[in-house]
Amino acid sequence: MESAVFSHIVNSTLQWVRVALDAPSTRAVVFGVPIGGHLFVEGLLFVVILFLLSQKSYKPPKRPLTKKEIDDLCEEWVPEPLIPPITEDMQYEPPVLESAAGPHTIINGKEVLNFASANYLGLIGHEKLLESCTSALEKYGVGSCGPRGFYGTIDVHLDCEARIAKFLGTHDSILYSYGLSTMFSAIPCFCKKGDIIVVDEGVHWGIQNGLYLSRSTIVYFKHNDMESLQNTLEKVTADNKRAKKLRRYIVVEALYQNSGQIAPLDEIIRLKEKYRFRVLLDESNSFGVLGKSGKGLTEYCGVPVEKIDIITAAMGHALATEGGFCTGSARVIDHQRLSSSGYVFSASLPPYLASAAITAIDVLEDNPALITKLKENIAVLWKGLHSIKGLSIASNPESPIVFLRLQNSTGSVKGDLKLLEDMADRALKEDSVFFVVSKRSPLDKCRLPVGIRLFVSAAHSESDMLKASESLMRISAEMLTN
Repeated sequence: MESAVFSHIVNSTLQWVRVALDAPSTRAVVFGVPIGGHLFVEGLLFVVILFLLSQKSYKPPKRPLTKKEIDDLCEEWVPEPLIPPITEDMQYEPPVLESAAGPHTIINGKEVLNFASANYLGLIGHEKLLESCTSALEKYGVGSCGPRGFYGTIDVHLDCEARIAKFLGTHDSILYSYGLSTMFSAIPCFCKKGDIIVVDEGVHWGIQNGLYLSRSTIVYFKHNDMESLQNTLEKVTADNKRAKKLRRYIVVEALYQNSGQIAPLDEIIRLKEKYRFRVLLDESNSFGVLGKSGKGLTEYCGVPVEKIDIITAAMGHALATEGGFCTGSARVIDHQRLSSSGYVFSASLPPYLASAAITAIDVLEDNPALITKLKENIAVLWKGLHSIKGLSIASNPESPIVFLRLQNSTGSVKGDLKLLEDMADRALKEDSVFFVVSKRSPLDKCRLPVGIRLFVSAAHSESDMLKASESLMRISAEMLTN
């Protein structure tokens, strides 16, 4: 019935449309009201559009698939591969150590000079650490066999947390079983969906993964560039009218693993207080290294530790053990004991590693000359590399990570990596000097250029520094100046 009425209306008005189009001055009369030709056409089109919109879309009748159709679909279906195709780059196998990762190690039965291990204080194999581990093994065994909240807490864990807090001058600390899990867990514990995190573009993968797990809004600023940080904070605050009601964080490394640069903490604190952000500082590579007594970036920059909201660190570097910790106010630590996945669900740190961490801090406090020796070694290496051809030192002069970058890139990251890896291979084969290239996995989204990374140790001798610099000077002159 509705279709018949609509057809009648259309047929009866087509004549008026022709009249209106042929003679624009002609005026149609609808229901006794004179209407201009163009208005009539527009009105008609409007009625047609409404009618078409009111019609239900056609849907084919539903019927179950036959057994043959199901079988055909199953035969055609091809599942996604479990893993991506293995490329040539992924098949790289690094050298395997056959002894402790001290200043000298053994690779393929040959003793080499080791600049690939972050053994900053030279505590690997230290007599007191070995004695501490032996005693803990005899008393507690190898593992804890349970998370901290489920019968995994041992007295040595509490002793280690108290020792770290005392050393750094904070209220409390919390231990994690694995260095990277500290960042994986601490960041999502405090940063949630909708929060804003302003982060340096050069942070290492552990922080990147923590940011991803937090589901927060991530905004990057240029690496160690305080002007870029200020502009980013200004823009974030201005663009987000609700910013005052949201949790806002600045995430930086004290000493950047991907560049060897040291963060200017005093300026970061000034911007934090101006724009009302919280600061999460990762001290994995600076703890035990920076500052007069090795307390990290806060001591190095003369900033009160209580101005930092959250401090995290891995213990697998300067302390020559494993695990990680987070330190700060009692409320910050208590919150993690209830809400941090790496703490709540992972088996606790093996007791002998916690005991080794306590001993390592004791050794550091009793031997401040270790830091002095480390600084001297860094200065010697810098002096030996100051005129190197084809490479430039990108790291801070006081950083134990001496980072060398190509002065002239090949034009691609893959090409740069190949060239740098060839240099590392030659140094290992020809001069028995072992150092690494900052090769990154596909998961690592760091935006900084790749380079050669040398980890300096207080256990290295001056002759070790000279040998490493001479090897690099010779190889770079042969490979990068042709």
